[in-house]
Amino acid sequence: MRNILLLFILIFSQVNLFSQDYNIVDFGAKPDGKTLNTTAIQSAIDAATKNGGGRVLIPKGKFLTGAFFLKTGTELHLQKEAIILGSTNPKHYFKLNRWKALVMSDNQNDISITGHGEINGQGRELALHIDSLFYAGQIDSAQYNFVEKRPKYYLRPQLIEFVSCKKIVIKNVTLRNAACWVQTYDKCENIIMDNVHTESDAYWNNDGIDIQDCRNVRITNCFVNSADDGICIKSQYEDYMCDSIYISNCTVRSSASAIKFGTVSHGGFKNVVIKNIKIYDTFRSAIAIEVVDGAVLENILIDSITAVNTGNAIFIRLSERSKKKKMGILKNVIIKNVKVEVAFERPDYKYEIRGPALPFFHNTFPSSITGIPGFPIENVRLENIEIIYPGKGNNGLANAPLSRLDQVPEKIKSYPEFSMFGELPAWGFYVRHMDGLTMKNIKLTIKEPDYRPAFVFDDVQNLEIENLKIEGEKQEKYIILHNTKNVKVENQTVILKL
Repeated sequence: MRNILLLFILIFSQVNLFSQDYNIVDFGAKPDGKTLNTTAIQSAIDAATKNGGGRVLIPKGKFLTGAFFLKTGTELHLQKEAIILGSTNPKHYFKLNRWKALVMSDNQNDISITGHGEINGQGRELALHIDSLFYAGQIDSAQYNFVEKRPKYYLRPQLIEFVSCKKIVIKNVTLRNAACWVQTYDKCENIIMDNVHTESDAYWNNDGIDIQDCRNVRITNCFVNSADDGICIKSQYEDYMCDSIYISNCTVRSSASAIKFGTVSHGGFKNVVIKNIKIYDTFRSAIAIEVVDGAVLENILIDSITAVNTGNAIFIRLSERSKKKKMGILKNVIIKNVKVEVAFERPDYKYEIRGPALPFFHNTFPSSITGIPGFPIENVRLENIEIIYPGKGNNGLANAPLSRLDQVPEKIKSYPEFSMFGELPAWGFYVRHMDGLTMKNIKLTIKEPDYRPAFVFDDVQNLEIENLKIEGEKQEKYIILHNTKNVKVENQTVILKL
């Protein structure tokens, strides 16, 4: 027993030895918001790494800096009222592996960003500075997006980019105002993110959290307010995938989609659990699952989602937009305990950076699940789903009659989005090219009349519907089955508005 006690004492004494603090002020940093502190911050990190690791302290104050590199064994700790302020000078940023960022790490282990301080990228000012460089002739035209009138994304620094790192902790900090995506974790393993507050309605492409080809990820108790996708799971590389990801107890506001798989989807996604998510003021989909680059997506559970004032409830898409002619697989998805209220007007009208308006007339879009001919989506279960629609759909504004079901475009090579097909012939759910769909305890409510039926199923096999309730205005038709096989419908209820 005495030997074990001595061993514990030795272990804890070693831990304390390696948890030495390195205050950036001791390395010459000045908290005036004007002095460039890049060298001081990097020197503190380098000193901690040289001595076996430690905590790099950012004390109270505003510390202006350019890009710096977080190394193995270091914890960047922002004390209360501490602000790391990103420089608005593009020359103060560089690219290590992928894109530019303020805080970078590449092939490092045991790295952390903690504390109750803030990292503020001053994204709009930085992005506009980069934009002015194009008009001054200092940026090549190939690096400028003429359609969107802004520099391409890879020229605009993120706040955080970690590539091929292991054992990452991000906790309690506030991340604010990026010039591009806020934070990206690329090919990383063992990520813990807890109580991170992300606020970025600063410029275009402000994704809140991007998890790309990572394994063993846990994201909990986070808040995301982003001028693009909220929490986005991507797969950039054919030889990698996202595996074993758990996301729960988060709140998301997004001027694009709140919870999204893809659009980039080359390798795969499996064993993902997303639960207890609150969504509001979201322009596109509350839940978007998009496999369009050859990935395999399977074993996904999405549970307990509430969304208000959103453009669409559920969008699931399997297609093949790349030139590689490799078809992906989308199967074994469970979505349950979901309540969504779809908006009639733009849900993101209070955003400074709003999603682009559509170039055609349309009524409210339904949720949709769509594969392509010969490649159906397989084995999806929707259970305990309630969606409230505004209605008001009229065929004078846009018309997709049931007589023209075969004319709904496939859009196989197009960017996936819930609005991609134009006006659709249903107000509640449109399902096409599907094999194995179970819908149990589904309630659709419509507030005002719509000229379309609630459900359209086209080229669907093995469809089972149990306990379906449609509530609202009277219609001529409620469920349309076209080219369907093995259909079972039980306990359908229609409650008409008096």
